[in-house]
Amino acid sequence: MEARSVENIAIVGAGMMGSGIALVFASKGYHVKLCDATEDVLPKALLNIRNNLEMMARNGIGSQAEVEATLGRIQPLMDLELTLKDAHFVVECVFEDLELKRQIFRRLDALCPEEIVLATNTSVMSIAEIGAKAKHKERILGTHFWNPPFLVPLVEVIRTEKTSEQAMDETIKLLKMVGKYPVRINKDVPGFVGNRLQHALWREAIVIAEKGIADPKTIDECIRYGFGMRLPVLGPFENADMVGLDLTLAIHRYLLKYLDNSAGPSSLLEEKVAKGELGFKSGMGFQKWTTEDAISSKNRLIEHLLAISKKNL
Repeated sequence: MEARSVENIAIVGAGMMGSGIALVFASKGYHVKLCDATEDVLPKALLNIRNNLEMMARNGIGSQAEVEATLGRIQPLMDLELTLKDAHFVVECVFEDLELKRQIFRRLDALCPEEIVLATNTSVMSIAEIGAKAKHKERILGTHFWNPPFLVPLVEVIRTEKTSEQAMDETIKLLKMVGKYPVRINKDVPGFVGNRLQHALWREAIVIAEKGIADPKTIDECIRYGFGMRLPVLGPFENADMVGLDLTLAIHRYLLKYLDNSAGPSSLLEEKVAKGELGFKSGMGFQKWTTEDAISSKNRLIEHLLAISKKNL
């Protein structure tokens, strides 16, 4: 693979993540072809992109004048071959179905020149398994954007045993060019880094609720008003070094045996899903949610992310 300039981005899958990633690249001047096999998805994707651009402009991120120019750099298509024509970088963003992703990567690999990097935006699946049917495995890697991708800076760039160093370097360079914060993940393991850490926390939180130690609202408050306030500036390794590894070791020797280490989901979570208690979408999950409460929660998150994004401009 030779070093080359990147101007044209192909995105396969125009759902929530695909449309958000299209916004990221188009807002930085890249030409984006956004492909989806379902006809009514594309107009919704463009409307979502417009709404998000306008929301960001109202909050001082970009300007209203840039909205139309950004949208003008996004071409919606249903034809995969036309989408890939002249593409310099490809991101697959279809839903999390391993066989579907494998088939798409087999086609991407057959249709794209072998110097083109092929990235999957899976959040937990093995990159090697996704690319198993492709011939040129050295150009396949993961780019795990976090939702919403136009506000959350992190992108995990995951290599397989076959991924070339050049493909990794080229991807990281490109992501930095569009204002992302790419991190290098050296091993292709389920959940990568971010989701392994996130769901380890969720597992313990759900078990605490299941055992009646505290209710879900209280558990959330313990995080939100406690150690969660430190997390934006102090990760676990820096925090451990700050308090001292001798103290950390003493705590772990006492505490770890009491933490949950089950290999499967909590029975409480299983029961709630079986009863149709799915969270915001059903009005009941671990807590009861009115439509107004759910909207308020989503808005609170977006406002928080907007404030951080504006501060980091």
